[in-house]
Amino acid sequence: MATIHPTAVIEAGAVVAASAAIGPYCVVGPEATIGEGAILRSHVVVSGRTRIGPNTQVYPFAAVGQQPQDLKYSGEPSELVIGANTIIREHATLNPGTKGGGLVTRVGDNCVIMIGSHVAHDCHIGNNVILVNNALLGGHVSIEDYAIVGGGSAIHQFVRIGAHAMIGGMSGVENDVIPYGSVIGNRAYLSGLNVVGLKRRGFPREDIHKLRNAYRLLFAEEGTMQERLADVAALFTDCKLVMDIVAFIKADSSRALCQPRAGRGG
Repeated sequence: MATIHPTAVIEAGAVVAASAAIGPYCVVGPEATIGEGAILRSHVVVSGRTRIGPNTQVYPFAAVGQQPQDLKYSGEPSELVIGANTIIREHATLNPGTKGGGLVTRVGDNCVIMIGSHVAHDCHIGNNVILVNNALLGGHVSIEDYAIVGGGSAIHQFVRIGAHAMIGGMSGVENDVIPYGSVIGNRAYLSGLNVVGLKRRGFPREDIHKLRNAYRLLFAEEGTMQERLADVAALFTDCKLVMDIVAFIKADSSRALCQPRAGRGG
């Protein structure tokens, strides 16, 4: 049997795995699922059609699965799906999806959602993503694997953030951020590549060197973006990191691309 504190409220219909632990004063709604080894530490509210994956931990006063903050939401049966081994810290808020976004919000495995962060409706967060304290995601934001959103940053709705990107603290991001990119500022601009993160994660020196060369060419002042993108795609076909950026830029998006400030393209 699951370990459930006597002050916790587990509503009829909720599914709580046998190895899960529900702490004092938690409330688990009737359509929620709590996976094996998951821990709700105390004073956690899990509502709606929320699935919390194995070994995920949720800290006090987090609100998980409450109704989306979208005035168009009309009670449609949407979901919030949280992966395995993720940490959700105090006062974080995560909302389910809406009809306009595919009816699901997703958070991957091994993520860290720090204190006071907000994951809005229809967001899709990959694996190993970190949202530092008070990071705010608008609706329909997409964040790929290993990206980091710095403390106090706000991400505009529908923005895409590529894999291994770094968002500097207190940034206001209203445009897409390329994979491996680093942005900062309000409004945020592309300040270079996340070279520190690439080195920490063991990317080969040769690939980082190619990535830097491709970055300089891609954001040079000569020609149009489409012309420079075609040149980069032709010159660096053997480098996955560069081709990740090419594919990201070519993908459909409702937002513009975050670019360097004038004179900072190198």
